[in-house]
Amino acid sequence: MPDVYKIMLDAELSKAFDVWSGYLDARTGEDPQARARLRSSLQSAREAAAAGDLKSARAWVAEMYDDAREAGLPWAPVRPDPCTADRQARDYAKDDLREVLPVHLREELDSIAIYLSVTGRRLRTAPGLDTATHQDILYITARAGMALDLAHPTAARRELERLEAIARRCGVEP
Repeated sequence: MPDVYKIMLDAELSKAFDVWSGYLDARTGEDPQARARLRSSLQSAREAAAAGDLKSARAWVAEMYDDAREAGLPWAPVRPDPCTADRQARDYAKDDLREVLPVHLREELDSIAIYLSVTGRRLRTAPGLDTATHQDILYITARAGMALDLAHPTAARRELERLEAIARRCGVEP
């Protein structure tokens, strides 16, 4: 089985490299010195990633977001929130995952994801749910999402079953 987590981490860095490259290639008229520092940082991040030092590459990218904010560059990329970052990394990783995961596994994961989405949406829009139930729904949905990200259908299905149990308890069709 391929290391899906590594594929996701690589996709996260690739996305950041692409976003920063696109920004730095654009002619925005912003502070040229700040942009030169960012370009140098991007090169350092790429070199660290190429050398297999992903921790340093991530640190360089994080520093770029901070440097751009401190320099007041209005058109610079902003650090995505965790949910957005994960969604973008999944989008970047999908092609790589398609190449390394067997078809039957991809189909099983896709099926679970669809059921999870439908059941979660029905629960989130159900009237009269208390705060604790809403928190349980969010927590279980997040756990299932992590299992799907790691291509672990058994864990994802277990979380889906937990979500379906909440749906039945609340009178919502799973």
